[in-house]
Amino acid sequence: MLRWPGSFAFAVTALSIVLAPAYSVEEKPLPAKAPAEKIDGPPVVSAKAWAIADGKTGKVLWGSKEHDPLAIASTTKIMTAHIVLRLAAGDVKVLDEVVTFSEAADKTPGSSSDLKAGEKVTVRDLLFGLLLPSGNDAATAFAEHFGGRFKGEGKEDDAVAKFVAEMNRTAKALKMEETKYLDPHGLSKNLASARDLATLTFTALKNPLFAKYVQTRRHTCEVVDADGKKREVTWNNTNKLLDIEGYEGVKTGTTTAAGSCLVASGRYEGDHVLVVVLGCTSNDSRYADARNLFRWAWRERGHGSKGK
Repeated sequence: MLRWPGSFAFAVTALSIVLAPAYSVEEKPLPAKAPAEKIDGPPVVSAKAWAIADGKTGKVLWGSKEHDPLAIASTTKIMTAHIVLRLAAGDVKVLDEVVTFSEAADKTPGSSSDLKAGEKVTVRDLLFGLLLPSGNDAATAFAEHFGGRFKGEGKEDDAVAKFVAEMNRTAKALKMEETKYLDPHGLSKNLASARDLATLTFTALKNPLFAKYVQTRRHTCEVVDADGKKREVTWNNTNKLLDIEGYEGVKTGTTTAAGSCLVASGRYEGDHVLVVVLGCTSNDSRYADARNLFRWAWRERGHGSKGK
């Protein structure tokens, strides 16, 4: 009987194992394809939700998931500034009141106006510190300074809680049904829908002072410490759309929970439009998303190549 060498027999056995049919693994079917791209609709954006509103009427014209309540980060400060400026509209002397920074304000984390505990600044100037560098510390300072003028919920001596309660009352009065504020700066998970932020921004922009603040690119002012020593501070606006002619603010916002957000105001040939984008994938994408939505909206409204 013919005998195979041991090594050859092993090789043949190994080869047979390799060539043996493998047991079939059940493959999951591929998901169905999404519908084909539409070429006549709004641009594709990274934002989780967006809204476009008429700047003259405040009416929301277009949107995607514009009713969904999402984290809004520092776009919260639109409401903070609105409440302060509403007080000033009733008494112009409010703008000249002096705010003294507390330890709590100084230690507020995140984006900052870079003022220190004990330093004093007027309300008029601190509004720049709130809206340009997006000072979380400035928001805390405003809530502490003005909160006692409003009705509270909970502890009667908690000025910040009273201020936040007024933010929510104001939202309710404006029929911002998908909005809930937990703090004056946005570090907590304050929620609002894109359409609610459009409504608030339309209302806030009726105040010429608010419009002036949010479109200011840089502001320098003087602050005084507890010993009377003065120093200058300069605040630059975080909103990069202000580097392009035609855009007029309004507010950026970024946290891990919210992603990158932007509430923006723009004009083309006198046509005023508001754009809100929430939950964008990066700071750069929020500007690209907003610009694409602005351009699309203006073409839809008869401007540019579509209007010719």
